[in-house]
Amino acid sequence: MNTTASIKAPEAPQSNRNSPIAFTKQAKSDEFVRIENVVKKFGDSTAVDNVNLSIAKNELFALLGSSGCGKSTLLRMLAGLETATSGKIYVDGEDLATLPPYKRPVNMMFQSYALFPHMTVEANIAFGLKQEGTPKNEIKERVADALALVQMSKYAGRKPHQLSGGQQQRVALARSLVKRPKLLLLDEPMSALDKKIRQKTQLELVNIIEKVDVTCVMVTHDQEEAMTMAGRIAVMSEGKIVQIGSPSQVYEFPNSRFSAEFIGSTNLFEGHVVEDEPDHIFVESEDLEARMYVSHGITGPLGMPVGISVRPERVRVSRDKPSAAHNWARGVVTDIAYMGSYSLYHVRLPSGKVVVSNLSSSHLLQDGAPAYNDDVFVYWSPASGVVLTQ
Repeated sequence: MNTTASIKAPEAPQSNRNSPIAFTKQAKSDEFVRIENVVKKFGDSTAVDNVNLSIAKNELFALLGSSGCGKSTLLRMLAGLETATSGKIYVDGEDLATLPPYKRPVNMMFQSYALFPHMTVEANIAFGLKQEGTPKNEIKERVADALALVQMSKYAGRKPHQLSGGQQQRVALARSLVKRPKLLLLDEPMSALDKKIRQKTQLELVNIIEKVDVTCVMVTHDQEEAMTMAGRIAVMSEGKIVQIGSPSQVYEFPNSRFSAEFIGSTNLFEGHVVEDEPDHIFVESEDLEARMYVSHGITGPLGMPVGISVRPERVRVSRDKPSAAHNWARGVVTDIAYMGSYSLYHVRLPSGKVVVSNLSSSHLLQDGAPAYNDDVFVYWSPASGVVLTQ
């Protein structure tokens, strides 16, 4: 047995995304937005704390975090609505500090859409071009193109109140794109829509953005929205970027307890490294009877405190004791929440910790499926755990 834990943390795979955003865009090496050591303070409060970030040309990038994490402040600095206390922001190689907001190659789609209620759809979209003194023939042509892009041509003569929420959003997007910005900023773009419309509109919005030559940065607190729409995500907390990666990377390979618990849900077991081998480590936890066996791990001394994150969909529940010597615990089913296509089992361990398992609802139809108040075992495979040191 070795005296130090020597297993390196696995590199997250560059797997394909399941959204319409293809990896070909985010894999481009052309740096389009560069944020260097940016700090933003409001009095004694630090809203953005030494953020460094690079975004590729034509990438759809999401800033994800809870309220007050600094994501909207960062977006407003890109738009020119706030000024950085220190640090630099570059767009297409140009220092934004030298440009007033109206001269920046940036357009922002606001959370409220901010459509003029007294204007038609066509007039709303044309407004920015008219303010710039664009020739009338060009305005007509570009507005028609924008309406066609968002599939709203037949609604050109309607007022905003005559449109659904999803239609209003498409008009706001057309107005943002008609000026042909290099950078499009989306501030909580789906927050005004109900869940069903939101799910449909997310993919529509991505498809529209893909058709134009624009780099897009969106801000959201909705994890599902970020994972559906963005090619990469920056998870933010207390003004700092905690993790950057593709949706699958930040979900499957969180780099901290915060990321593991913020992105989706997880079962987090605290313990310490007790043994390491060339291809795995063992961790003991007061919450579990059996040791945890993780087939990938960390570099560090034995005794190092670690957290093991196991997603609910990786946890199985059975009345029968698992044959494996590791990664299991006995408990009692305290709740079964039927969610339609799946059910959430809550199993209380002798330590008092509650483990959550996400099982297909077809599992409930099988003979011998665990029921409420049953004595059961929870277990998972060695590859299901992720070692966290932060």
